[in-house]
Amino acid sequence: MIITPENLVRHELIGLHAEVVNSTNRCLVGAIGRVVDETRNMLHIETDNGVKSVSKAHTCFVFTLPHGQTVKANGSVLVSQPENRIHKKIRKSRWKL
Repeated sequence: MIITPENLVRHELIGLHAEVVNSTNRCLVGAIGRVVDETRNMLHIETDNGVKSVSKAHTCFVFTLPHGQTVKANGSVLVSQPENRIHKKIRKSRWKL
């Protein structure tokens, strides 16, 4: 299945380019890189300065899809095990800012 802005929340995030645009941890704002791992509560982003572990719950991300489109997503809707996220029912207004 092709990743689109509408199905991003239910799709695999590993391999996507990600940028942290807002976070309660100000040290992580501006972190840019590729998602290399994902757990229930964390995204691990490989940056030029190493791998950064970013909490999903209090962070806003901008993901770049393979075809170049960018999508801004609130991390609180991503909090779930990746394999269980496909079953979640999420209103578009909650994940797309």
